[in-house]
Amino acid sequence: MAEALALRPPLKWAGGKRWLVPHLRPLWEPHRHRRLVEPFCGGLAVTLGLLPERALLNDANPHLINFYRWLQRGLVIPWEMRNDRGHYYEARERFNRLIREGQWQSAEAAGLFYYLNRTGYNGLCRFNRAGLFNVPFGRYRTIAYEYDFRAYRSLLARWEFTALPFAALPVAPDDFIYADPPYDVEFTQYAAGGFGWDDQVALAEWLARHPGPVVASNQATERIIRLYEKLGFTLRFLTAPRLISCTGDRHPAPELLALRGV
Repeated sequence: MAEALALRPPLKWAGGKRWLVPHLRPLWEPHRHRRLVEPFCGGLAVTLGLLPERALLNDANPHLINFYRWLQRGLVIPWEMRNDRGHYYEARERFNRLIREGQWQSAEAAGLFYYLNRTGYNGLCRFNRAGLFNVPFGRYRTIAYEYDFRAYRSLLARWEFTALPFAALPVAPDDFIYADPPYDVEFTQYAAGGFGWDDQVALAEWLARHPGPVVASNQATERIIRLYEKLGFTLRFLTAPRLISCTGDRHPAPELLALRGV
């Protein structure tokens, strides 16, 4: 447990919810015997903060899930990573070539995904309509790269990772669901296909049908508030420390927690 507490999220993730963990922990603790289900696990900040015994962790981004599956195997990156523009674009082209050639589930693809994430602009993870990674080079003075991820192996071995539509997840009635979908903002191209308003509604309705405890977080837009109120959720409002838009702008954002059964 002490070793697990020392593990930080391995990726730089725009919109990560590490700041939200102190608010989620008191909601989770009475249900610790349950399996934690995250339909949008993102950078793993919440799961690593709550440290469940059992977890089903899902994301629509298959490259993210491939990275986590290689962490389960004890990923070690054998090649040099540099905070260099030319090196970055060569790596991005190699990563996209692996995608085009159907080799995106390889250890090399997982290592490249990590390097692009740490080196690209603002920690964004963005793909074009062809499913190719298109984030430009970042603006960091220095980057502390990790090469050996074997410390994550034993912890992540207890968790299941999937890349499914949220409605296809094999959720059990007594699972504790924490859902953190892409914010209800204009820019939602976190994976090929995006996440629009119809998806927000479908998610909220799917969560409302779950008989076990549910916590959902989103930006507190007027229509998101109306949606979750209508479905009978208890609402709490917080202030997020930042919102990173597609332009990289940062500003405080009102955050909604929608609760059922907690």
